[in-house]
Formats: sequence, C-alpha cells, structure tokens
Amino acid sequence: MTTLISQVASESSHGARAIKVLSAAVGVSRASFYRHRHRVAPGCGPNQAEPELRRTIEGIALEMPNYGYRSITAELQRRGLLVNRKHVLRLMRQDNLLCRRKRSFVVTTDSNHSLKVFPNLARNLKVTAVDQLWVADITYIRLPREFVYLAVVLDAFSRRVIGWSLDRHLTTALTLKALQQPLATRTITAGLVHHSDRGVQYAAADYVSLLIKHQIRISMSRPGNPYDNAKAERFMRTIKYDEVHLSDYQTLIEARASIRRFIEDVYNRKRLHSALGYRPPVEFEQLSNQ
Repeated sequence: MTTLISQVASESSHGARAIKVLSAAVGVSRASFYRHRHRVAPGCGPNQAEPELRRTIEGIALEMPNYGYRSITAELQRRGLLVNRKHVLRLMRQDNLLCRRKRSFVVTTDSNHSLKVFPNLARNLKVTAVDQLWVADITYIRLPREFVYLAVVLDAFSRRVIGWSLDRHLTTALTLKALQQPLATRTITAGLVHHSDRGVQYAAADYVSLLIKHQIRISMSRPGNPYDNAKAERFMRTIKYDEVHLSDYQTLIEARASIRRFIEDVYNRKRLHSALGYRPPVEFEQLSNQ
C-alpha cells in the first residue's frame, strides 16, 4: 500500500482533480495521499510547513481583507500550494482572520428629478461576453475636511472596472469622465447596454446624449431598488472594505493615487472573483477572448 501511495504522490500534479483520479485508480483515498505527501515532502514536515502556510495566508488576508476562506484557498492553489478549504478554514478561524460583514445596501441615490428615466433592460439580459452590459454607480468617500465622490463603470461579464473618476463635486462631469474612459478604450458592440440607477447624474441630458451618440442602449434600475445594480453595488462595497476603510487619506490627491493603485493594480489584476472561476477580471477577459 505504501508503494502505491508513493506512486500517486510522485506521478500526480498539484491539481485536486488529478489527485482524485489517480488515487481512485490505485485504490488509495485522498486522505491517505495527503497524509503521505506531508510525511515524505523533503524539509516540509507538518511542523515546518504549517507556520509558513499561516504566514502566506496572513499575507493574502492583509492584501485582500475582504477574502473569505474559499478565495484564499483558490489563491494558495494558484501559487502551487497543496491545500484544501477545510484546512484553510481551520487556520483562518484559529488566527481570527475570518471576515464578517453586514450584507446590506444603503440607498444614496437622488432620483427626485423631472428628467427622463429609462426602463430596466438589464434585468432579463443574459450576459455571455464582454462589452454587452456596462454597469455604473457612485459612492462617497469621507476625508478629514470634506467628502469626495467616486464614479465607476464596470463590465458586467468580467467585473473589470473600465472607467472611474474621483472628485469633489457630485455632478454630471464626474460620471461623464468615468464614462469617457471605456468609450475611448473598449469595443462598442451592437446592442451594448449601459445600466445605472435613476440618479440625476445618469439621467442628465449630457450623459444620455453621449450614450445615444455611441448607439448604446440605456437601462435604469427600478425606483429604490439597488439590487437591480448588484454588480456595481458589490464593487463599491469591496473598495470600501478592501481599500477606503483601511486607509487614512488626508487629501483628494492622496485618495486618488491610492484608489488608482487599488483599481488598476489590485482589483482588476490580482483580486480573485468566485463568479469568474477564482480569476481576476483582466485574466478572465484574456481567457474569454481566446
């Protein structure tokens, strides 16, 4: 039996599926495989490997504070570490690294205006590729002496932030600046839908006319229902927990530089999304375009 276990341990890759198939082929349980792998790995016995694993988990949790044990397990596996979710969950629970959040939405949209609103086209739209549905939203960030406002545009399929703007004033100019970025860098496909809430910044004539100019269909959430724009709302929650609440911006310039780094370097290129098969948005887009 030990010979068979050694054969599985030596021939299998680090993939969990390969381990399952090879273990079954020789009549060895996966639990036996893992125990044998830990026992025979040179210089990596349980007492030596576990502190290093804990340090790696802690490093990931510090960089991505919003990650649960599933996302951290996926990141560890991407780094070539042979771990399972139960083990990671146990270590994170012991080290008090499990994040607990209130899952709720806060309505901040001012939709009390006489401008034209558009029906919700996104509600029943089945998104199967990039640049079929863009979603937009606004949030505020508190600085010591003022509030500043962040407007974003995301691709709903890849969750990638494709446009953003941070400024002092909650005006149409803020949302226009965020929208102009994807208009300049993305492919405007036939039938592309832009979805937002009914806020005055999105219903403003300048914003609507720019969408119409590029033949983009306009969609808006139902009154007082932020769940209609859940992907954008989720990003805003992520940036608050993973970046804003962990920072101490003193000025707009500081906030803009840090948020740029988070969006472009961390969120788009590093942060794993369970809905994307535990891949970051840029990587997911590259794979989907192949």
